[in-house]
Amino acid sequence: MTTRRTGLREQKKQATREALRAAALRLALERGPDNVRVDDIAEAAGVSPRTYNNYFSSREQAIVAAVTSEREARVAAAVAARPGGVGLADAVVEAIVDQYTASDAPGQDALLLITTRPALRDAFIDTTTAIEHPLTEAIAERLGDGDPSIARVLAASVAAAVRVALEQWLQTAFSSSTASGLVVPSGSLPDFLRATLAPLRPALDAAEQRALRHRQR
Repeated sequence: MTTRRTGLREQKKQATREALRAAALRLALERGPDNVRVDDIAEAAGVSPRTYNNYFSSREQAIVAAVTSEREARVAAAVAARPGGVGLADAVVEAIVDQYTASDAPGQDALLLITTRPALRDAFIDTTTAIEHPLTEAIAERLGDGDPSIARVLAASVAAAVRVALEQWLQTAFSSSTASGLVVPSGSLPDFLRATLAPLRPALDAAEQRALRHRQR
């Protein structure tokens, strides 16, 4: 019974989180983010402002969450799902590229909103830190050598590389913006990601080789 109550409670929390981020993005697109208050988002989602603050610390965080929701879990799952014959470096890089450029990625209206507002750009870039913990677990599982510090360092480095790639991509997008709209350089994001992750390949390969030697002892 306790497990069931816990499961229902988590489902309710997830539903509230989804309602808040959906309301935040919808209101921001309708009114412009500067004209949306936390109270407005809470009311649209049917909760109190106090409840809102239990989930998000700002309106920017909620708006961006509507675009990036669950990405960190999908990245980790993609790494874990790569076949054993695929090297760790390839598994991580391809998982990052796939999940950050997926076919269900946000549309141009949402990206226009983010790229043309400094506060939203910053919040969007800050979401990269969320991939560190689940990615640490996925890398540690693949290495299986019992040294969590290695997986943590690698995951933190990957998150930093993704942050740099997004900064470069958003700067390019912002520089391409015009009064009539935005040219979104979606085709270049995979290139940015691969370029910033490339220096980490030797470290990922070395960690994998170390783990292999450890298992063969």
